[in-house]
Amino acid sequence: MLIRQAQGYLDLVHACCDFCELAPGIRDPLVYRAMDALGRLSKSDRRKPDALFLTGQAFRAIELYRDAIGSLREAARVQPDNTDTWLALGWCYKRIGRLDRAIESLEEALTIDPGAAMIHYNLACYWSLAGNVDVALNYLDNSLQIDGSFRNLIDGETDFDPIRDHPAFRELTAVVV
Repeated sequence: MLIRQAQGYLDLVHACCDFCELAPGIRDPLVYRAMDALGRLSKSDRRKPDALFLTGQAFRAIELYRDAIGSLREAARVQPDNTDTWLALGWCYKRIGRLDRAIESLEEALTIDPGAAMIHYNLACYWSLAGNVDVALNYLDNSLQIDGSFRNLIDGETDFDPIRDHPAFRELTAVVV
């Protein structure tokens, strides 16, 4: 019940993000309620993959990325086949300036689900930020082959700014009408 309660609070935070960025004054109380629910779990229940993942997600929601990484790494250790955990780890590593670890996390996710367009897309973003045009374009091409709707995200994706003017990037992202 406490896990579901925490999940509900975090779902509210993330659902609202699809429409607009929640102000910390609205976001944080929801996250702290989730953390309170998780804190009321028994010690053994706090070590379960769902609880660890939600703890990481709560820290991530309030931009405590280093704290999130600890819980997410433990969740990945306990349940290594959860791509959501690896994606969240990559997201946090990117935000603390560890692109190498972000890439490693997403490459691990890719071994679990090689057909996930989101993983390919995020790897394209991270490799772009790392300055490797060829690898970034390969992952971007893969993501578009799997799910063409990712094309709609490219123009607004600042992670592609380092390679946006590259001729191969322009060729790949050109819309054929």
